[in-house]
Amino acid sequence: METFMQGDKDVRWYVMADDDTVLFIDNLVEVLAKYNHSEYFYIGMNSESVSSNVNFAFEMAFGGAGYALSYPLAEALSTKLDACIQRYPNVHSSDYILQTCLADFGVPLTHHRGFHQIDLHGDISGLLSAHQQSPVLSLHHIDFVDPIFPSMNRSASVNHLMEAAKVDHSRLLEQTICYQRKNNWSFSTSWGYSAHIYENIHPRSFLLRPIETFIPWLRIFKPPFYMFNTRSLTNDPCDAPHEFFMESVEETRGNQVVTTYTRKSPRNLPPCSSSGNQSANHISKIQVFSSATTLKKVSFSISSVTSRANIVVRLSS
Repeated sequence: METFMQGDKDVRWYVMADDDTVLFIDNLVEVLAKYNHSEYFYIGMNSESVSSNVNFAFEMAFGGAGYALSYPLAEALSTKLDACIQRYPNVHSSDYILQTCLADFGVPLTHHRGFHQIDLHGDISGLLSAHQQSPVLSLHHIDFVDPIFPSMNRSASVNHLMEAAKVDHSRLLEQTICYQRKNNWSFSTSWGYSAHIYENIHPRSFLLRPIETFIPWLRIFKPPFYMFNTRSLTNDPCDAPHEFFMESVEETRGNQVVTTYTRKSPRNLPPCSSSGNQSANHISKIQVFSSATTLKKVSFSISSVTSRANIVVRLSS
């Protein structure tokens, strides 16, 4: 509320986030522009972790992930917050106090996917590789989880991801799925981050589930641990992906963007029999060619499904 009291003019939104949160400002501005800033809006997301939501509230926007208050709501809250804090002396966090006070105002949380609290530990590549088709707005707890790119430290990993964001922030991390029927292969790309090859034709419902490379924030609760379905890590050659991570992103002539993904490490599994033993072990690099224009709903160049980008995939041994 101190920021509101400064009396800045022409303000539409107040956004709160922690100092260890990576914000994708361009995406955030575009998302907030879709809402009426002259009305009461409390926009954010709860935690990925069931235990965190139980400890606080499922209808609470987590401040680490970030949340936004419209100007009229911040104005109304500024005169009532002190009284609200006194009314609820046992509420023990600023995020929870805010949600409790806004509930008294009759203002519910507007959930918007893309705010990520990341109440997880370990390797979150499984989560980032299956990001929903919604602009990424924030990543919290980057200093708690493993570096998101192999062979890089945390700082270098974030800077590497931002290289892709500078080229096309609206598409960053967005999952795209396509198929190569000749070899019975499935492809899943998280734009600007990773690419997976599966030696089997898997339905989208399977590939949309994150691989559980991470571990729960707290283990004191019994399953389910997460607010979403996951896939377990496996050594089944038909279900385990060949993993590639972004090496570079380049804008080329003809209004195209080329993202190059290189193999993380050998998969060390035999070929999947359902692919006719068409192993992808020899693939060392994947290049994804996509339009640099505004995202439109058009068809894949090599797939029977549709997506929001015209994408061509090139494989290299």
